[in-house]
Amino acid sequence: MTSSQIVLLLFIGYLVFTLDKKQNYVPVPVVLVVTGIILSFIPYFSSIHVTSQMIYHIFLPPMLFSSAYRFSSDHFRENAGIITFLATIGIMATVAILGSVIYAISGPFISMSFVGALVIASILTPTDPVSVVSILEQSGNSKKISSVVEGESLINDGTSIVIFTFIAGMLIENESFTVMSFLQDFLIVSIGGTLIGVAFGWLMSKAVHITHNREYQVMLSIVLAYGVFNFAEQVGVSGVLATVFAGIMLSFEYGRTIKENDLKDKLDGFWNIAELSVLALLFLLIGIESSNYLAFNAWGFAFMIFAASLFIRFIIIAGTTQIFPAWRKKISWRESTLLSWAGLKGSMSVFLILQLQSRSSGDNDMIISLSFAAVLISLVVQSLGVTPMSKKLTK
Repeated sequence: MTSSQIVLLLFIGYLVFTLDKKQNYVPVPVVLVVTGIILSFIPYFSSIHVTSQMIYHIFLPPMLFSSAYRFSSDHFRENAGIITFLATIGIMATVAILGSVIYAISGPFISMSFVGALVIASILTPTDPVSVVSILEQSGNSKKISSVVEGESLINDGTSIVIFTFIAGMLIENESFTVMSFLQDFLIVSIGGTLIGVAFGWLMSKAVHITHNREYQVMLSIVLAYGVFNFAEQVGVSGVLATVFAGIMLSFEYGRTIKENDLKDKLDGFWNIAELSVLALLFLLIGIESSNYLAFNAWGFAFMIFAASLFIRFIIIAGTTQIFPAWRKKISWRESTLLSWAGLKGSMSVFLILQLQSRSSGDNDMIISLSFAAVLISLVVQSLGVTPMSKKLTK
């Protein structure tokens, strides 16, 4: 991708964002993805090739960090139980149930192995709220729901990578699977990434006092976002969770010890612009790349997969919140419905699809196409529906 292509894509992203200038909360990711698909038919943009490593190492760290450091530590503590459950046990249960359903209904459409169905399920489990959080807060005035959605999405990105890696290894390389080996690796990768993130976030909160120059302090936050991600990946633990918990730790320290409001204003000033720029590029590139896989004859099955993923997510959220009395008081069935709907698919799902594509030799093209289609359906349908649903359910 050339510098001129990047500049043009950023300008197109700017034009799309201006659609929201009256704060009507246009589902910007949908518009960006559709625009990207249209751009893929223009020779100048059709040459762009998006790789999984490009998304993982360039786009994800700033998106994760900017969301995490602004995520209220008070809201995290208040909803820690629900967030942690949905991002760990909930996501594992979703993969198992959704994979079984996909395999059971695949017969009339395509020939698919059970492991292949589990791979699709693992791709569709990470959530990506993007603009959904601001839409929820504005249209339904539900800070609790938006906090759970955002907190879950931050943590389940790391969980989904571990689950996907195991199942994709079974599909592509015929690796064996044992519950103990999975749990062992899962705990090492997850806890290791979390501890590294907490440590680096704490160090950052102390290091900002070395200099009183706000521009230098913002520069240090960039080093933290990318540095902790790559360091964690180098030592074999989750870079995603390391970046997320570095940001959350920084948010905690802001509330406890760091009282300089102008520092947070400087950070917000930079990261708000960086997040919008990354968001525009990423979803335009998702549209351009996905166009290569959308010409297939199983769109009906893709819609069924999307519907099944939404229904199963609702069953798990509604079921678990009703089982535990403390959660039952917090989350009603209406809020469970909204939580389910707000968990749309996005950047992490696309990374997993491209990761599968890079590891495959062409024999998993149908899985890739179905996954891309289900992600796009989720983006369009759920983004368009979240505003009327949140207004109706939170009256």
